[in-house]
Amino acid sequence: MSATRCPCLSGLTYDDCCGRLHTGSAVAQTAEQLMRSRYSAFAVGDTAYLVATWHASTRPVSLDLDPDQRWYRLDVRATREGGPFDTSGVVEFEAFHRSPAGAGSQHEVSRFSREDGLWFYLDGVRGQ
Repeated sequence: MSATRCPCLSGLTYDDCCGRLHTGSAVAQTAEQLMRSRYSAFAVGDTAYLVATWHASTRPVSLDLDPDQRWYRLDVRATREGGPFDTSGVVEFEAFHRSPAGAGSQHEVSRFSREDGLWFYLDGVRGQ
């Protein structure tokens, strides 16, 4: 296990934050928490978690992560709904990365759905 800072920048350690969700010892309680844990999964290369938390109706057949891309910062810009008692939610974020090609970011407005007490990523619209 790791006592390092969680990639989602919550201020908690990875083990006390997204690591619990990645191992299955906890589940996301809100759409934002799922989005943060998915960002962290990209950062640590956990494709199994990404696939498992992707809604079946929009899940890709396969998912390949770029091993040369390092995710280093997440800014949550806005959330709509997505609370513990909601069935849907929207999270707007910007995620920053570096690769041999240089630095960049991904701005996205993501939709989430909650089914049987579990949050899933539906899809997202990338911004500029």
